[in-house]
Amino acid sequence: NPAHAPASSATAAWGSDPEPPLMDGRSPTRRPAAVYLDACATSPPATEVLEAMAAVQRDAWANPSSLHGFGLAAAEALERSRLQVAELLGCDGEEVVFTSGGSESIHLALLGAAAGLEPGRLLISAVEHPATFAAARQLEERGWEVVRLPVNQAGLLDEALFEQGGLERWLEAPTRLVSLIWGQSEVGSRQPIERVGRLCRAASIVFHVDAVQVVGHQPVVFRELPVDLLSLTAHKLQGPRGIGALLVRNGLNLAAQIGGGGQERGRRAGTEPVALAAGLVKAVQLADQRLAAHNGHDPQAASRDALLTALLERPGLQLSGPDPRGGGPRLPHHLSLLVQDPANGEPLSGRRLVQALWREGFAVSSGSACSSGQAADPHGLSPSPVLQAMGYSDAVASSGLRLSLGPWLHPDDLANLPDALDHARRAVSQG
Repeated sequence: NPAHAPASSATAAWGSDPEPPLMDGRSPTRRPAAVYLDACATSPPATEVLEAMAAVQRDAWANPSSLHGFGLAAAEALERSRLQVAELLGCDGEEVVFTSGGSESIHLALLGAAAGLEPGRLLISAVEHPATFAAARQLEERGWEVVRLPVNQAGLLDEALFEQGGLERWLEAPTRLVSLIWGQSEVGSRQPIERVGRLCRAASIVFHVDAVQVVGHQPVVFRELPVDLLSLTAHKLQGPRGIGALLVRNGLNLAAQIGGGGQERGRRAGTEPVALAAGLVKAVQLADQRLAAHNGHDPQAASRDALLTALLERPGLQLSGPDPRGGGPRLPHHLSLLVQDPANGEPLSGRRLVQALWREGFAVSSGSACSSGQAADPHGLSPSPVLQAMGYSDAVASSGLRLSLGPWLHPDDLANLPDALDHARRAVSQG
């Protein structure tokens, strides 16, 4: 199978070809030809991304704030990247602030927007990314009230919020800021941000959306969304780590959270990473081309749906999050399961299943990579706060497994996964 051919160097050649090689894995800590299914944690950089960064690093390596010719070349490359990102995401260049990634973008959005407002109420969902919860805690320390809106067992905002003006009442004073995760990384739910955004606009409430898991998997046109702030990052769509962006609606006051050099029009100090910005552009371009070639749809959805059908034929596997087979609003490249021992129906540790599946040749996750460092008990149980918020017991909330796909995969790579998961379950259940 050419999909399992060794890469040409220690850095695997992850490109956008139909059948690129998989991870070389020739170090003692990696299994050869492992199938990578953890795109929601990070994704392998595409060959085209690495080439674009190398070209900019070679020709525009200087500090873009310097006034000599080397600096002017770097500044030109940076602004070209800014305008390209803006064109791809449907906004103006002045609305793009480059950051170090999703977590910083979220903090800049919430803390930067709140700095120009009187302390009031912030609405978030109960299934936000840890970065949003961290920023919300800082606002609480500054006198803000934080309300976590409830979700249903699919991880979506409870429909009761939209009945009989429930959410409109929450948007009354003292609410001044709303932040929602558009695509939930652990269970794949896509929140109705357009519906919420229209209500926020009507109430003159600043609305931030965490689109880290969405950009690259569906078309995003910022100027057409009822959204004031939108966070994204490069490494979820085969771009480099260390670069992201915050889209800021023109006219919105945003206080810098990092001071010093006054870069990014005074909204984020620090020498800009020109080569990383070029990598972000190339990653978004590649994703945009894939979507355009498939009528605006992520082609990974078909592979995901086929895998879901095959897995749910096995006893003891249950889908968590929205069901895409019934049109549920789910990230197109995302699949999450609750895993039981088929012999006795007891939930199995997701963490231990991740380790067992690695021994079978598959790299998966048991939840958000940004919260995976939380301590587990001696039995390997670490209940997911997201699954708990969705109403699952601690035992079931410890049994989550996440599979997230990307364009480096060949359909044949997934054929053995159901059997491998059965082997992993037996290994975990036998201790």
